[in-house]
Amino acid sequence: MTARTARRSRATSESTVELELNLDGTGQSRIDTSVPFFDHLLTAFAKHSLTDLTVRASGDTDIDAHHTVEDVSIVLGQAIREALGDKNGISRYGDALVPLDEALVQAVVDISGRPYLVHEGEPSGFEHHLIGGHFTGSLVRHVFEAIAYNAALTVHVRVLSGRDPHHIAEAELKAFARAFRQAKALDPLVQGVPSTKGSL
Repeated sequence: MTARTARRSRATSESTVELELNLDGTGQSRIDTSVPFFDHLLTAFAKHSLTDLTVRASGDTDIDAHHTVEDVSIVLGQAIREALGDKNGISRYGDALVPLDEALVQAVVDISGRPYLVHEGEPSGFEHHLIGGHFTGSLVRHVFEAIAYNAALTVHVRVLSGRDPHHIAEAELKAFARAFRQAKALDPLVQGVPSTKGSL
């Protein structure tokens, strides 16, 4: 089997990102984005998707965490798309329902080759909340947008309940990770690409 790995980088006037991943890993991670709560979310993504992930990033976080979070998410999406390769033998679809105390989130992933995001249910005011003093709640949607569009995934994320912004954000990333884990998994019953079109 061809290794499903990728190594990507991105450098702009706003940030520098170096990223490596292995889709067939065990969830090991080394994350340093200079945005602590984002490190926490990416660590959870790696662990629960069984993706080995190394990220080193720096940027103008003295202005805002936005640029660094966006650029890391873009590179992560690009790396996922590259590592998936021709998508032969994948399950393609995955879904997960994940609680974190009072928060409950559903995520569904289709490795479709068609970028699309449906993201709903975060409580009013969530987007303005600073989590960990650096990470604005509005960035959660932005992370999913950047990953979905650059990895060419269809992603649905629905927050079904939740009060604590930390719990909601973390449950969202964990639910996405668990759904992605199912979707990227190799299914021995699948011959070729799981699509009547013959490609994804």
